[in-house]
Order: sequence, then structure tokens, then C-alpha cells
Amino acid sequence: MKGFLLLIAVYVLASCNAQKNRQFNIEKHIRESLNTEINTIYQQGIFNGFAVSVVDGESTLYQQGFGHSDVKSKKQYTDHTIQNIASVSKTFVGIALLKAQELGKLHLDDPVQKYLPFKVANPNFPQANITIRQLATHTSSITDNEFYLSKNYYLKQDQKLDGVKLNFDDEQIFNPSDSIIPMKSFLQNVLAENGKWNKNSFSSHQPGSMYEYSNVGTTLAAFIIEQATGKSFSDFTKEYILKPLQMNDSGWKFEDINFSKFSRLYENPETVLPYYHSITYPDGGLITSINDLSKYLSELIKGYNGNGTILTPESYREYFKPQLTAKNFTERNEQNPYSESYNTGIFIGYGYTGYIGHTGGDPGVMSILFFDPKNNLGRIMVFNTNFSDKKGNDAFYGIWNVLEKYQSKLRK
Repeated sequence: MKGFLLLIAVYVLASCNAQKNRQFNIEKHIRESLNTEINTIYQQGIFNGFAVSVVDGESTLYQQGFGHSDVKSKKQYTDHTIQNIASVSKTFVGIALLKAQELGKLHLDDPVQKYLPFKVANPNFPQANITIRQLATHTSSITDNEFYLSKNYYLKQDQKLDGVKLNFDDEQIFNPSDSIIPMKSFLQNVLAENGKWNKNSFSSHQPGSMYEYSNVGTTLAAFIIEQATGKSFSDFTKEYILKPLQMNDSGWKFEDINFSKFSRLYENPETVLPYYHSITYPDGGLITSINDLSKYLSELIKGYNGNGTILTPESYREYFKPQLTAKNFTERNEQNPYSESYNTGIFIGYGYTGYIGHTGGDPGVMSILFFDPKNNLGRIMVFNTNFSDKKGNDAFYGIWNVLEKYQSKLRK
């Protein structure tokens, strides 16, 4: 009898192992096929390096780097390579606002003037309060003027600039590192009544009425968090977002990260750009890896479903609640389901099909992060090379569509 039971146990164990091996082989085949399809697009030579991932509300299902983080040295772009991610960073400003509200430091419907040491008012509507919520929904009437492009980007100190282009797209200038000014000074110069850069800083629409995407407005929201909490935006988000999510490779400043992991950035496959940072860093300057960013998107999916860890369910409901209606738009993007400009929560965008997330573009950076609330699957892509033509656009969304093709198969 004992021998018979032992035989059954051995059979069951062998069957389990065989099943695990079959499952492993299936998963391996899926991943290899996915890698092959993405590599086929990469071979077109449009992007020097990038990383992609697929997540759900439980874990990262797939993440992979492709190409090079440094073409000259042939350094591979991996899932732990880091770079800035442009405007996907704005979603962190939204989380930080809700955390500051949870802590009783501010309220979204407070007028911004409550927290500012200088006056900010649309001169066309001098009596109309601008609120924090309006900043978060891009309805504040604050616009990005010419000085945003010319005074915002600064060279990293102590870098070799031989053969490096010192402007981008002939408009954005990389200013000398020793001429940078504090965020407060920049905002005061751009927004205060007597600010020396206050030129076309406000639209002709009344605050709260129309959606007008604003990087300066985003930065003002981050500055208000600093004023309300007594902590730098960098330190506040590190304490309440990055550390709790174990985003250990991430930070807002070069001194916060392991620079040896940082990717070079390229205007196009042949043109290398300098290392840079910006005064208005909360609007697009988070430095992170696809590995860390995947943890963040999983948390957003959890939060959407009431299971988040860094905000309360009530705060997440506020974060994701669509804030605007058709009357807030002069035109709405109904062509690209992954444009965040159809509706907005608190610095989190909605495509017209209901996808939730954000896109980003900066010198040498293209990024996209979205999840589908219908199936709780999310995708992320971060590139170190710009593109501006149809071929680049087709390749970018070609990779995005390949991830969608495989995402359900990646779930066990």
C-alpha cells in the first residue's frame, strides 16, 4: 500500500512538473514572439533606444529594453536604464496634490493666491480667482509663452559638449548651467504683474472656462505644494510616492539618481543632445526606468479600482474623476485614443475611448503611459530619440499596437 501511494505521489509530482514546463514554454514562446515583432520595428533605425512594458493591477507582466542608451559606446538600453520621461511626469503632480490635500495642507478648490508670495491673476479677468483645481485641469487660463522655451532648459554641469547640439528644434535653447534661477523666480518673472517675462502668459478665456494645456500652470501647482507643505516638490514626492512604491532608480535631479544608468538623448538617430534639466522640472523632469514606471502604473490601476496604497480610495476617486465637459473645449481630439486631451482628472488624462494616462515629449524624449479601465491592463513606452514624421509615428504606434496584441496573452 505504501508503495502504491508513493507511486501516485511520484506521478502527481511528475504531472505537475510537466504542466509547469509546458506553461513555461508557452510563456517563453509568447515573450520571444513579442520581442521579435518589436525588434523588427526597431531595425528600421528610427529610434536609438527605448523600453516598453505591460502591467496589470498586480504586477509587471512584461518589460524589455531595446537598442542602445549610448550609440557611440554601444551600451544597451535595458529595463533599468533611466532617463527623463517628459510630461508623463505631470501625473505625479496630480498624485502629490491629492496627498497634500489628504494631509490637510491644501484644498483643490483653494485660490492659488492663498499660497503665493506674488500675485497671479489673468489681466483680462483681474477679479477672477484662479484655483488649484483649475491648474490641475488645465483650465487656469495660464499659457506657455516664448520664455518657457527659451529660459527653461539648462545644461547639466561638468559634461563634454564636443559634437553636441546646443539647441533643439531651433526653438528650445539649452542655457548655461551657471545661469539657472529658482523655480519661484521663474514663475514670478512669467506670471506676476510686473514680471519681466510676463508676455502672453494668460489667454483671453476666463479662468475655469476652457481647457488650455499649460506646463507653467503645472509648475505653479508643484510650487504651491512646496509652499503649503514646507518641503521641496522633489522631497515631497520622494517621501509619499517614490519610496513607498520602491521606485529606487527614480528622482527629479541628477544628484538623486545613479547617473551611470542615464541614457543619452537624441534629436534624431544621428544627432546627440546634451544632458539637461529644467527649472520647471515637475512638468516633465522625472528621471526613471521602465522598471520603476511599471510599479507606478500598477499602483494607478490599483487606485482606480479602490485598492491603491499611496492614496486613500476617496483621493483616488477625485484623482480619476473626469472634471470637464464639451463646453470646456474649443476642439476635442477624437482621432487618437491615446491623446490625453479629451478629458482630464487631476493631471491625469483621458482619451476619447476612455483610456487613462498621459503622453510626453521633450528634447530627446518620447513617452506614453496608459491603461484600459475595462480590462485593467496598461502599457508604457519610453524612447531616447525624437521623431516628427509619419514613418516615426507609424513605428511608435506600431510598437504600441504590438504590445496590445500580446498583452492579454501575458496574463497567466
